[in-house]
Amino acid sequence: MNSGTTPQNSLLGPDDPTPYEVVNPNSAYPVVLVCEHAGRRIPETLGRMGLTGDDLTAHIAWDIGAEAVAQKVASQLGATLVLQRYSRLVIDCNRPPESETAMPVVSDGVVVPANQNLTPEQKRQRIDEIFTPYQTVVDEQLGKPACNAVLSIHSFTRSMAGQHRPWDIGFLFRNDETTSRTLASAFEAFVPAERIGLNEPYQIDDESDWFVPRHGEAKNLPHSLIEICNDQIADGEGQSRWAEWLTQAIRIFVEKDLK
Repeated sequence: MNSGTTPQNSLLGPDDPTPYEVVNPNSAYPVVLVCEHAGRRIPETLGRMGLTGDDLTAHIAWDIGAEAVAQKVASQLGATLVLQRYSRLVIDCNRPPESETAMPVVSDGVVVPANQNLTPEQKRQRIDEIFTPYQTVVDEQLGKPACNAVLSIHSFTRSMAGQHRPWDIGFLFRNDETTSRTLASAFEAFVPAERIGLNEPYQIDDESDWFVPRHGEAKNLPHSLIEICNDQIADGEGQSRWAEWLTQAIRIFVEKDLK
């Protein structure tokens, strides 16, 4: 708990950061980047959510390496990037807030004590103070005249629920196949084709996804949700290498599909 200056009906206190950070907000680059699972902050009012330190640094809490890659790509392109600072265990900003996975009671077999038996008011606090402010800022950035496409940068774990994932990178889409295929084709210069997935390791649907349906499709913007296996970007060397590859792929996409 914090010092007591947080109103009783508030989740975030005076020492908690805003839910988002906008990098290069005045950029005129035609692609905006977002990273919904960049951070692993926990509001002070929630303590450690009943979890261990290892839990809060694992893939269940955030997308390992995703923020570092996104920051490097934004720097190299001079592009706008919107980062979300709070752990996906508090509220997952790539899920509809009414989804059962938005505030998971169990994540990859780990019970999340602070998410058990949440009241409607507790859920509303997380939506109003984290989810909605973040999505509002994303909407603002995607509404800029310079924005002609949006890409979301994520990472995934090599093994999930006992299933091995052989891909090093995946591009997720539903209606906009062109953007993902252009990016995937560009990556064949860096990664064997069989390690590049299309709609792997996940598939998009309205019930469990937010970015593609609510930002890319709803705004009629070219888009792709990019998933990099976190064993590739767990350290600085890997993050730099993959950021350089992704930067090159985005430049090819811009030249080919946005001209």
